[in-house]
Amino acid sequence: MPLTPYQLALARLLAINRSPDSHLAGGAALHFEPTSTRYSNDLDYFHDSVERVATAFDADRTILEQHGHSISLDISQPGYVRATVAKDGERTKIEWAHDSAWRFMPAQAHPDSGYRLHPLDLAINKVLALAGRNEARDLLDVLTVHRDVLPLGALCWAAAGKDPGFTPLSLLELLKRRGRFQPADFARLRLVAPVDLADLKTRWTAAIEQADTCVAEGDPREIGCVYYDRERSSFVAPTAAERREAHIVPHYGRPGGVLPEVLTE
Repeated sequence: MPLTPYQLALARLLAINRSPDSHLAGGAALHFEPTSTRYSNDLDYFHDSVERVATAFDADRTILEQHGHSISLDISQPGYVRATVAKDGERTKIEWAHDSAWRFMPAQAHPDSGYRLHPLDLAINKVLALAGRNEARDLLDVLTVHRDVLPLGALCWAAAGKDPGFTPLSLLELLKRRGRFQPADFARLRLVAPVDLADLKTRWTAAIEQADTCVAEGDPREIGCVYYDRERSSFVAPTAAERREAHIVPHYGRPGGVLPEVLTE
């Protein structure tokens, strides 16, 4: 569980104020997973409206101060607040931000954080982040979700639904420009284990090649979906032949997210 002990304590403390429209997201939500490769630098809370950012920050500030944490504001503007929170020599950043309510799945109840963005939406957001910036941390995260959530090609296909300015192909072309890093780029990160750059390059190249095939075989009428296997009750990355099976259905996002179709007796 690569959150620092202080970050985990804060997430548990603030869990009481979380709800489907005020949930943990970003790197911290992704790195609750035990297979994560790096520590997050902060806690990110996403909100479905600018107004909700303000009410959530006020509620969180109250509970933090009641428990003896100091709060130093770094940025405070409509829809976005960033602060440094500290106690007993420990400190971390916390961000409260407005993000689109459009997602594939509803926010997920979580025992340690109250609510967090669903892993599928976390994965898609990470792919979009890497497309927009060449950051070593994002590459590590995308390889993690490629392994643990859905393959990169399926995430590119779905991401075009979250951001219709992209097609799966244009998104993939941007991702092909990523992945050129030096050891110093990873030295700045807090990692579970050192990065083997040769292995990283091999895995990234394989993920891109697999994604090329997935995107090329996709049905353009279904761009922007993920596929749900109603027999296995899980999201999948089907081949063209598998997509013709009745139990494989496209699943599209909407404001607030939506649970997938299920088979009924």
